[in-house]
Amino acid sequence: MIDCNPVQKDEHELKWSIVSEIPPEAGQPQSIGYAGPVAGTHNGVLFIGGGANFPEGMPWLGGQKKYHDELWVYKPAENKFELFRLPATLAYSANVSTPEGVISIGGENETGIIPDVLFTQWKDGKAVVAKLPPLPIGITNAAAAVVGSSLYVAGGETKEATSAGLFTMNLNDTAAGWEELKSLPQATSHAVLVAAGKGKLFLAGGRKKTPSGISDLYATLYEYDIAANEWKQKKSMPYALCAGTGTIINDEYIVMFGGDKGETFHKTETIIAKINAEKDSTVKEQLTKEKIKIQSTHPGFSKEVLWYNVKTDEWTASGSIPFDAPATTTAVKIGDKVFIPSGEIKAGVRTPQILQARR
Repeated sequence: MIDCNPVQKDEHELKWSIVSEIPPEAGQPQSIGYAGPVAGTHNGVLFIGGGANFPEGMPWLGGQKKYHDELWVYKPAENKFELFRLPATLAYSANVSTPEGVISIGGENETGIIPDVLFTQWKDGKAVVAKLPPLPIGITNAAAAVVGSSLYVAGGETKEATSAGLFTMNLNDTAAGWEELKSLPQATSHAVLVAAGKGKLFLAGGRKKTPSGISDLYATLYEYDIAANEWKQKKSMPYALCAGTGTIINDEYIVMFGGDKGETFHKTETIIAKINAEKDSTVKEQLTKEKIKIQSTHPGFSKEVLWYNVKTDEWTASGSIPFDAPATTTAVKIGDKVFIPSGEIKAGVRTPQILQARR
């Protein structure tokens, strides 16, 4: 019998699962996860390193941020972990996977924002971490991508402001260092940078600090033509989004996983600005209580999945993440699977979970 009404597979359908959880640190009963980890893949393993968390309590209750140097190597085929170490503590680097290894650009630790660039490989059953030439400036919360042998890093935050810089380095001639290209159309941190099509980069979303203390959040999408060294605005996302993750699927779709739409983020920034401007101690105390309530009841980040068709310049909202949706991490493709390791799921709250999506 011929089925005259065959079921059509949704081209946007993803199957989600929690494949594992990061092991606890030494002396801890369980892992609380990390925001801004080094994340990428080489030779079939998933690196999850460094990152930051609040092991002794939330920051609005006096907890101090802790930066880490653990480098977890997760082997998906065996569902096993091995522990190595980074050369120093590190969080919020821009991470990109290449056939030769994982490159982590910039970031920060207890000393502040740094320009260092790490190169992490899985060789002979060991994690080997080397350094590439540092950036001309220290940046954190930037975005990175690779096209052929060229590495690109866009935006981020410096000690003074949000950056509009775009830098490139030839991975076949790293001794030549970094070259600065045409600036981004707008200063941007916490964005997603994806290589798609022939000689094109796409920069999606992000945010920018402002003198008022209330950040600008972006729904914008820009296309960078590498050969022409020119930026062009494309169709914007349905809403502003920052600190999410993204990847390219089938060289046709840029897929954005979750992220922060900014409602609670803006409420917090607004009340912090009021606290800083207030001189009356009683009013300041009341505002501080309001801030604590907003942060401690954070609803979590967007679970929606956005698909951008590179050929048609159209966005589609299709599907959702059925678990706590992590921000401030990196989506990593291994074969036909996308892994989203650890990250932040609410203000100050991390997750040790490793999510997997596959078509």
